[in-house]
Amino acid sequence: MPRPLPSPEEAAAILARKRTRPVPRPAAPAVRALNATLKALEARFGQGHDALKAHWREIVGEALSRRTEPVKVIRSRSGGSTLELKVDGPAAALIQHQAGQILQRANLYLGEGDLEKLRIVQGPLRPLAATPGPTTRHRRKVPLDAAQEAALAESLKSAPDGDLKDALTRLGREVIRKSGP
Repeated sequence: MPRPLPSPEEAAAILARKRTRPVPRPAAPAVRALNATLKALEARFGQGHDALKAHWREIVGEALSRRTEPVKVIRSRSGGSTLELKVDGPAAALIQHQAGQILQRANLYLGEGDLEKLRIVQGPLRPLAATPGPTTRHRRKVPLDAAQEAALAESLKSAPDGDLKDALTRLGREVIRKSGP
């Protein structure tokens, strides 16, 4: 036998008698705990090669960034660091010639005197991300004239209705547009 539901007054009395456990607070994000430690490490050791990788195109320019990729910063106990660059094959001689300029630009970004040497390693580079530029607008396709549409519909008259016929119609329109008037 089904039990009747309590009235609103009875429900309020039941809820007042029964105490529920409060919802626990969510844990604080780990970033809050680590933020001070990370700032102290960054102040002591610098930003490192991850920051260098992220801004490499701005640091050395477009032409050099297409031929080079920072691999790592090798810290030494004597104070100076070495920047290891991966260079695409035949460009190594060009990069070696511009080593002073590259170190100067990287030191300008990382902090004066951070890098002392440049180590060049030949190897394939990862493809660069697309450069941010103006977005291309897609032109609206010019519709076919009535005679061309009628001729296309006539040629596809025997095809069964459905996805295949729709795809053949789109293909036919593109072929007619490409072939010209």
